[in-house]
Amino acid sequence: MRILPEGSRKREILLAYAQILLGCLIAAAAYPAFLIPNSIAPGGLTGVTTILNHLFGLPVGTTSLVINIPLFLMGYRTMGKIFAFRSLLATLLFSLLIDLIPLPVVSTDPLLGTLFGGVVLGLGLGLILRGGATTGGTDMVARMVHRRFPFITVGVFLFALDFLVVLAAGLLIGGSEALYAMINIYVTARVIDAVMVGFTGNKACFVMTGAWEKVAERIMNEVGRGATYLSAKGAYSGAEHPLVLCVASRQEIPALKQIVQEEDEHAFMFITEAHEALGEGFSRLDAEN
Repeated sequence: MRILPEGSRKREILLAYAQILLGCLIAAAAYPAFLIPNSIAPGGLTGVTTILNHLFGLPVGTTSLVINIPLFLMGYRTMGKIFAFRSLLATLLFSLLIDLIPLPVVSTDPLLGTLFGGVVLGLGLGLILRGGATTGGTDMVARMVHRRFPFITVGVFLFALDFLVVLAAGLLIGGSEALYAMINIYVTARVIDAVMVGFTGNKACFVMTGAWEKVAERIMNEVGRGATYLSAKGAYSGAEHPLVLCVASRQEIPALKQIVQEEDEHAFMFITEAHEALGEGFSRLDAEN
């Protein structure tokens, strides 16, 4: 593993904690502004406490903290020390800020609350995850359950919990609120993914052509991207020739297509998403904090 210089490592650590703090502020704001006024239970323990708030008026943040801390203590052994510390910090901040942030209700329209609440919550949770932390004891319990019962994956456990929360919302609050909660969970997950992998839209391009040398040369000279030869063999012809691989930004794809078309109009090319491109020419590749 590459060792970062002391100054760079300090900057990376500061950036991680800044993301966690900012993420907690943003994610917590989603509750008083959008979710709580519309009785939307967005899965997880905060979904449970939103239901309790609707039924008994219990504060969402404080109740979430009371439930989360024992779960966190039960599951912290499944994590590394740094991740455990950051997650404990994020759990404390997120839970307390839900009740402490003095935000007015932005919308009492259930659909607007669902959509914008999901966007704001997803943005905040995505930043927290980028900072190397999580906000719920359920993650730790899920890991602990997976260790005890390997056939139950972490994802399945968390999905089951979200499903039960939505089901409870349907029974105790109302069917419409449960449906809105499902939409909110989906929107939140999509935004988290976008924050985690970025918005650059890089593409991985694979080109099968007899003019591989010329195509690779023009990609490097005209597009300014590197190209890699991969060994390939045609199943029908049995002929062996290189396959050209290039990772490029969304904006560079038209130029790359033009090069392939000009060099070999019979070439076969397919393009897929490169959710995260790290290294020379893209985002910096860093070691874990």
